[in-house]
Amino acid sequence: MKFLVLITFLFTLSCAHKNEDPILEVLSSSNPKIKTVVDHIQNHEVQILFTEIERIGDSASFKDYSYQVNDSNYFYPASTVKFPIAILALEKMNTDPLININTLFNVEGDSIKTTISDEIKKIFAVSDNEAYNRLFEYLGKDYINSKLLEKGINARISHRLSVPNSDVTTTKSLIFYGNDTIILKTDSIVNKPIDPLQLHNTLKGKGYMINDSLVNNPMDFSLKNYLPITSLHQIMKQLMFPDLFPYEKQFHLSADDRAFLIKTMNILPQEAGYTSDEYYESYVKFLVFGDSKQPLPKHIKIYNKVGDAYGYLTDCAYIINEKTKKEYIITATIHVNKNQIFNDNTYEYDTVGFPFLAELGRQLIKY
Repeated sequence: MKFLVLITFLFTLSCAHKNEDPILEVLSSSNPKIKTVVDHIQNHEVQILFTEIERIGDSASFKDYSYQVNDSNYFYPASTVKFPIAILALEKMNTDPLININTLFNVEGDSIKTTISDEIKKIFAVSDNEAYNRLFEYLGKDYINSKLLEKGINARISHRLSVPNSDVTTTKSLIFYGNDTIILKTDSIVNKPIDPLQLHNTLKGKGYMINDSLVNNPMDFSLKNYLPITSLHQIMKQLMFPDLFPYEKQFHLSADDRAFLIKTMNILPQEAGYTSDEYYESYVKFLVFGDSKQPLPKHIKIYNKVGDAYGYLTDCAYIINEKTKKEYIITATIHVNKNQIFNDNTYEYDTVGFPFLAELGRQLIKY
């Protein structure tokens, strides 16, 4: 009888482990990189989505887990907005037979000539703001938001990044060249005014800096970009696994452009020509490797887009472990702004944010 009881007990433990939520399991870790955040979880606006990719033959399915996910609770998405903009730029480009991914162009009034492929490389290799801004001029905010809505993605992209008058609603023309001859000039786009977001927590903190002056009022984010982690996670799924979605929800890219985009999402700074010590291999790989400047192991492939600004750190990553043949999608955000002052460049990125996201990613893909 005692033997049967022991077998039943062990079986129950085994089943309980199999049914545990991996996110909750990881967050119960005694590792200080996790525990430091969990012990003060109300201060950090943590949201996490975790998907295990399950494959049977040629078919794939998702096993999803979530923690504190709430699209109504606003957080600043920072550079993660560059992810959908890169996809939509390729999609729009495919509608015009005059241009392709390597056609030279410049924004009107800008002396720099570049290509869509080069701008997308900059976006994923080092999260270049000017590259995003050029593609924003190409698309316009109304086009961006209507296309995302068509694909069932909850988002509101309003503005450029890190430039004066970033929220000007009229875009500039783009001029495309073939053999030093103008082959296409896009129209300037007059977009609708930006409406304030109707969400919780768009007023944040207790103050913010304007140049060297402190304003002792909460900072208003209601006119800022909005891209919740559910939408980032969905964009990754729709890009990586298009056949699991109806045609109207898919991104309509050519096979070559889609392959280019996915390959570029894995690119390291050095592979894109950024050779200074500032751009170490994990420079834009927050999950799993964000707390290390060591070379990345070859068997872990990460296709991702990060964002960091105003104390917010966010990463949306499709991760393949080539040793275990396991695949995951992880999207997570954390806020680290202990003094509750914005624009003072005093954020706990290195001491709290990066260690948390890195350890979270490591433990989830080991679970």
